[in-house]
Amino acid sequence: MSTAPTPRLSRRPTLPLVWIVPLIALAVGGWMIFREFRHRGPEITIDFEDGAGVKPGATVLEYKGVSVGVVRAVELNPDLTGVSVRLQLDQGAAGIATEGAEFWVVQPEIGFSGIKGLDTLLTGVRLKVRPGRGAPATRFKGLSRPPPIENPREGRAFLLQAERLSGLNPGAPVYYREVRVGTVETSRLADTADSVLVRIRIDTPYLDLVRINSRFWNAGGVSFRMSLLGAEVKSTSLESLFSGGVAFATPDTGRQLATVAPEGHVFTLHPEADKDWLKWQPQISIQPSDSAPEPAPEGLLAPLRSAGSEAAARERAKP
Repeated sequence: MSTAPTPRLSRRPTLPLVWIVPLIALAVGGWMIFREFRHRGPEITIDFEDGAGVKPGATVLEYKGVSVGVVRAVELNPDLTGVSVRLQLDQGAAGIATEGAEFWVVQPEIGFSGIKGLDTLLTGVRLKVRPGRGAPATRFKGLSRPPPIENPREGRAFLLQAERLSGLNPGAPVYYREVRVGTVETSRLADTADSVLVRIRIDTPYLDLVRINSRFWNAGGVSFRMSLLGAEVKSTSLESLFSGGVAFATPDTGRQLATVAPEGHVFTLHPEADKDWLKWQPQISIQPSDSAPEPAPEGLLAPLRSAGSEAAARERAKP
């Protein structure tokens, strides 16, 4: 009769199956936390006057249409003068946090110059940034409105000095003979607070139109005059009626035109145009530009030509 073998006792600890799932979940969670910290950039604080619509975990920071950060917290300042927005940047966007960077809140705007930020009605407000060029920084002062468009390589900026702003807003058009040739960029009080300075930018193809003796006037709103012959109502365009606008003219007296105005030249902004200014018709060549509209087809120009111009064209074509 054989005897049963003696059982062997193992002193090695065994892991119950019930702990396998929690351990896997812990490993996955740890990996996600590691990945989060690995791709996390610096945390910055932006001070705004108002935090309406800015929500932690939902409001993102965009640069060139790409999300580069998310709001972590929105808190009142200790002195109750505004709010502080704590924002976590992505690792690849760390270069945005430099001195001189400008941050603002994108809100929906509907006007006669176009519709902006309409998608925020569904997604909520978002933040945008224009990077600076200074040293790294972690605290910034937010803007109350979007900054003016700056592109020093295109166009030329001039200053207009006026007694009052008269409804001129950033983005308002600048006209020459009722053709848009520039844009109002920004405005501020003069250093002595006795006038208003308005900065405009004229597009590159039209720089030669602005001479040192050009005359600028406020073309926004509606001009209404009464006389014995009836009422006269004038408005440059529907856009300038609501957002304001500037127009200018250049004298054609004499054979020699005045010198082209340099960058930053200061002009007086008159409340309205003089009748003689509207009669000026100097012949000034327009500079070519890649953004200029293509010439119209020959068939579209034909009805605009008079018989005299066609005869002159045939005369010039003769050998």
